[in-house]
Amino acid sequence: MSLSVPQDPLSDPAATAKACPGLGHAPSTARNREPIRRALEDLLPVRSCTVLEIASGSGEHALWMARSLPQLTWMPSEATAEGLSAIERWRELCPDLCDRVPSPVLIDAARPPWPGVQVDAVFVANLTHISPWTASLGLVEGAAARLKAGGVLVIYGPFNEAGGFTGPGNAAFDADLRMRNPDWGLRDREAVDATASARGLIVEPGREMPADNRLLVYRQP
Repeated sequence: MSLSVPQDPLSDPAATAKACPGLGHAPSTARNREPIRRALEDLLPVRSCTVLEIASGSGEHALWMARSLPQLTWMPSEATAEGLSAIERWRELCPDLCDRVPSPVLIDAARPPWPGVQVDAVFVANLTHISPWTASLGLVEGAAARLKAGGVLVIYGPFNEAGGFTGPGNAAFDADLRMRNPDWGLRDREAVDATASARGLIVEPGREMPADNRLLVYRQP
């Protein structure tokens, strides 16, 4: 017996993915989307603004944020054609949001400069630890070039702080990542701060997030 797609595909994305074979779904997005939304609500202007998301994955964050924060135009991106297709599948399920979540663009974080116009914010979640350090360097460089004056780069994920892990779970996570790929692993927040400063961005206070994650914030003067 085939499953029906929920009336609101975003309300229970796991159920939506189950009803749509082949639809990408990242369980972590359902867990972290509300804490991230609350933080972005504080950081982003209440007027109309445009956010460029790097490494959008399934695209679930893009659609959720656009629905929850109606002043936003949220531009998703991915580094491969397959990634773009995965986002398009979610967009097809949410036609009411397609005017504020345009078709995704092809961007490799590690290869700036990125094409496109300047934006009010650049957002990325869970990229820095599952990519080489060069991707983090490219992320900061690319964002600095795309941000308008006063715009923000917002990076969500797990980080080391003051030379140590922010929790025992992160220590085990880091060990697993490095075993899977020696170029992966949790980054030192201070190293990301220094990279942003070197690109002319102002380091703003980061935010503690659930499950020992952090939200790092860098502003274009």
